[in-house]
Amino acid sequence: MKKEDKILILDFGSQYTQLIARKIRELHVYSEIHPYSLDISSIQRFQPKAIVLSGGPQSVHESNSPKADPQIFQISIPILGICYGAQWTAQVFGGKVESSQIREYGRTELSIIHPSPLFDGLPPSFPVWMSHGDHIEELSQAFEAIASSLDCSVAAFQNLEQKIFGLQFHPEVHHSQFGKEILSNFLFSIAQCKPSWNIPHWIDEKVQEIRQQIGSAKVISALSGGVDSSVASVLVHKAVGDQLTCIFVDNGLLRSGEKEQVQEVFQKHFHIPLIVIDGRKKFLEALKRVTD
Repeated sequence: MKKEDKILILDFGSQYTQLIARKIRELHVYSEIHPYSLDISSIQRFQPKAIVLSGGPQSVHESNSPKADPQIFQISIPILGICYGAQWTAQVFGGKVESSQIREYGRTELSIIHPSPLFDGLPPSFPVWMSHGDHIEELSQAFEAIASSLDCSVAAFQNLEQKIFGLQFHPEVHHSQFGKEILSNFLFSIAQCKPSWNIPHWIDEKVQEIRQQIGSAKVISALSGGVDSSVASVLVHKAVGDQLTCIFVDNGLLRSGEKEQVQEVFQKHFHIPLIVIDGRKKFLEALKRVTD
């Protein structure tokens, strides 16, 4: 099985983290989201080609704010910090992060003030999407500022030698005009990824893994009709066929016609063995006199 380049996304709680993963995958590079607390040995076992640090809703000054293992900066792979991820990076290296009197939220004009491979092929200024209460007041000597905005003197920074970059804005949202190009520059020019990943290849790989794991055993799947259990069930069925039986429980709290829709999709369309259990009486009896 061909080994694909992988991007590790450490999640600090941003509402856009899933979007980062999707944008990277749209560029045909595989990405996985893991919690910010992932230990360094697990990171090294994952063997990422690069790491992306997501944004997050908290301030780096809060005592319980999320902090990744600083050893990530010592494993010699490119790192891109976005918003909170950039602020935390600057702070780890001795920079000064301050609370802003004016919260910068929404579209703003970014001005490139120093050449960077992150901005190769881009115009000197363009609109981006900001969403932050803190700002980087001062960088340590490890970094140089490469972009600014009206209310943010350090809107982006870099350490070319260590290939560490920080963006105070969100390249993953469509409001940032050249966000795709910035991510592309990071993936291909800086991290030297190959655009070889796609969904059909991923499905084939997972099907083979499932077959190896299950062998000739029988499998049951608890099917809710939601995205997660549905995708998992279809994927397993693709791998082992009628060795899989799905079980769907009608708990009396389903949407109108939901049970029939699940039966239609899984029995008639996918031809997956499905057992439907009528659990309405049991569930509704247990919920009697329960208030919320």
